[in-house]
Amino acid sequence: MKLPRPPLILLFLCLVTMIATVTLTQNDRVIAQELPRPAVELANQNIGLLETCGTRPQAKRPGNPELGPVVEVPASLYRFRRPVNWQNSAATSNYAQPSSVGAPREYQALANRSNYGQRYLYDVNGKPVTNTPIVVLHETAATAQSTINFFQTYHTSEEDQASYHTLITLNGDVVYIVPPDLRAFGAGNSIFQGEAVQTDAKLPSSVNNFAYHVSLETPPNGLNGGSSHSGYTMAQYQSLAWLVAQTGLPDDRITTHKAVDRSGERSDPRSFDEQLFFQLLRNYPRTREIVIGCQAPYRNQ
Repeated sequence: MKLPRPPLILLFLCLVTMIATVTLTQNDRVIAQELPRPAVELANQNIGLLETCGTRPQAKRPGNPELGPVVEVPASLYRFRRPVNWQNSAATSNYAQPSSVGAPREYQALANRSNYGQRYLYDVNGKPVTNTPIVVLHETAATAQSTINFFQTYHTSEEDQASYHTLITLNGDVVYIVPPDLRAFGAGNSIFQGEAVQTDAKLPSSVNNFAYHVSLETPPNGLNGGSSHSGYTMAQYQSLAWLVAQTGLPDDRITTHKAVDRSGERSDPRSFDEQLFFQLLRNYPRTREIVIGCQAPYRNQ
């Protein structure tokens, strides 16, 4: 039996100097609420490690979706990235020093548990999973609001279960949807340079177990299909470069949904300026603040 859709959860902003509610809105509708800042946790360096890894996929019970681990609400910024100073970054002489462009505003809009799962240490056949993480770039093909609404809906059908880790709105705001230690359902039938992991015996293998899925909000003139549109805003490219740099991954582990899709049906992100993106990416050091994989997000090191 399909359960009723859960109510949207209001998340409160925690600031060091004040407490206030700040929301990301579009056409006067609430999309997400701003993240608690990490400074509130700095006094406690002994927060327990989260064990979010799954060992090996188990057979699913008929009629019941496999639910992902519970994510605390509201979640700290440390749940999505672990800020470090530039001196402790992984930057080398190959990359520029920090750009003068300020960091984007960050929000959270957590997906329903039916739309994400654990990352596994072994595939469905018991083979160890050792893939280096990748970043997969998408576009929403819908407004940010409708995309988030869909991800926050309880879905019983595997065909409807979907999510990204992070969404970047037209004005460059960063919205975290699934923590990077968990598996977002971003590319169901996919492969990257021969790499894929099968986590369900009934479904094709995919990159989801080692991927970090990031999506750009589609501009209005791209919402009705077509092979192209006007492209993404400079604010989106700046925020995307800022975000991807924090994964610490090299350029050759950054790809697109179109490139990894095996069905031939995906073309996103359409009208993407790859040259501009990689140019902006070099304005930021690779900091590894975003840990992709089922490692403890609270580990301070």
